[in-house]
Amino acid sequence: MSSTRLNKYIASSGLCSRRKADELIESGVVMVNGKTVTELGYGVQPKDKVFVNKKLIHPVKHEYYRFYKPAGYITTSDDEKGRKTIYDLLPERLHHLKPVGRLDRESTGLLILTNDGDLINDLTHPSAKVPKLYRVTINGKITQNDIDKMSKGIEIEPDKKAYAQVDVLEIDNDSTTMEILLFQGMNRQIRKMFEYLGFEVVSLKRIQHATLNLDGLKRGEFKPIKPQQIKELRNFISNLASKND
Repeated sequence: MSSTRLNKYIASSGLCSRRKADELIESGVVMVNGKTVTELGYGVQPKDKVFVNKKLIHPVKHEYYRFYKPAGYITTSDDEKGRKTIYDLLPERLHHLKPVGRLDRESTGLLILTNDGDLINDLTHPSAKVPKLYRVTINGKITQNDIDKMSKGIEIEPDKKAYAQVDVLEIDNDSTTMEILLFQGMNRQIRKMFEYLGFEVVSLKRIQHATLNLDGLKRGEFKPIKPQQIKELRNFISNLASKND
């Protein structure tokens, strides 16, 4: 019978990515059939029992959904302050799925939900530089100088520069609407960049993440991602990785 690499087996349980599984194995918290295993290339047989932190794990079928997050909900499964979370809008059968990245409370738009730890890592790891597209409206008129600053980088935290590509869609007397492309995943990045420039974000919506978008979704709605779409997403990530090497 064919064996499965231990890190892949752990990742297939939805617990974490293969990269994180390697760290768990090396730390000595993984056991196979009652014995601690620290060998990264260890092969798991079909009848083996694998434990992580003394908890038995099993491979699970990977699930993938698109979700249109409305404003007023935080992107977490639990909140100490009792605020509403995205899981208040999702059926219990989807509560085991994790969001790929986050949107802050007042932001709206696309969230990918999955139990595929490898995909989450591939889409969110800083080295991946996966593009995310946002529709943003601010109070005031943006200038070319502001756009240049965002492109060249703004230090929104000590020793942390944020970058953004800006495409202005409309400017009126008291607001600017634009599409903003990010290749980073810094906390509240867009809001902090505009705060630095002296603007307030009026609305912020993620409209695309890698190859996936909001097409066919209403606010608060979720839909399964089709196998062909997952295939296209994986190909996109693979091509991106080869360019970044």
